[in-house]
Amino acid sequence: MLADAATDSGGTATATPQATARTTAQLTGTGLAAVVAVPTAMPVAPLLPAVPLLPVTPTGFTARCTRALLSPWSRLSLLLVLLAGAASTVLLFHPQRLLSDGWPPQLGGAMAALVFAAAYGLCSVAFVPRPLLNLAAGALFGSQLGTGAALAGTVLGAGISFGLGRVLGQDALRPLLRGRWLKAADGQLSRHGFRSMLAARLFPGLPFWGVNYCAAVSRMRWTPFLLATALGSIPNTAAYVVAGARASSPTSPAFLIAMACIALPALGGAVVAWRKRHHLRAQ
Repeated sequence: MLADAATDSGGTATATPQATARTTAQLTGTGLAAVVAVPTAMPVAPLLPAVPLLPVTPTGFTARCTRALLSPWSRLSLLLVLLAGAASTVLLFHPQRLLSDGWPPQLGGAMAALVFAAAYGLCSVAFVPRPLLNLAAGALFGSQLGTGAALAGTVLGAGISFGLGRVLGQDALRPLLRGRWLKAADGQLSRHGFRSMLAARLFPGLPFWGVNYCAAVSRMRWTPFLLATALGSIPNTAAYVVAGARASSPTSPAFLIAMACIALPALGGAVVAWRKRHHLRAQ
């Protein structure tokens, strides 16, 4: 039951319409399923390129309010409100009374040191001077435990300030880094985070909270910031804690050495700043 075929001059077999019709009739006559003729050239629909769906921005009063509240300047305003509230709270409660009144008697030992470290961190965020907190740590807990509590509070306060500045202030303040000094400082902190922060912590006279927020606005990562803060704060913190612990005997060698460790770096920083004044003015 093969269909007739016509052979061309090249020897290629080509099916004729009559042969195709007879083959179809034979297949139908033998009880097989009907053969449906399929065109030899079926048109294929062109494949359209996938068009990405654009996100639909919600338009409504609630959506507009949400975008306004989450905008960079709204978050910066929230940061300023939080810092102003913290500073006002410190002015009302006077944490410096720890030096005169002492720590609550119901707290003692390691638990008291942990509570003091947490309070230290919160007070440093609220612009309480760290030398005052370090002296209080030495007066309350002695040299060793006081140094540990003060360092823990220092790292905690630096981490809180860095996080607040990074989340609430970075997006609004980075576009303002246009001056030569600001760009240079941002580049130094972003590219050499650990080294720059270690030098800032060792160099006396730089405000603790100012360094924290400057680092938060830059692209410095968390790990170099916290590690450099912990290492760079050890000499100055230990000196103040020892001075606070030996304040009752100001003529003791430990107290005199601690005061020398406080005064000499400050004097060295002042000399360096004086010698670099012409270079800074030229910039």
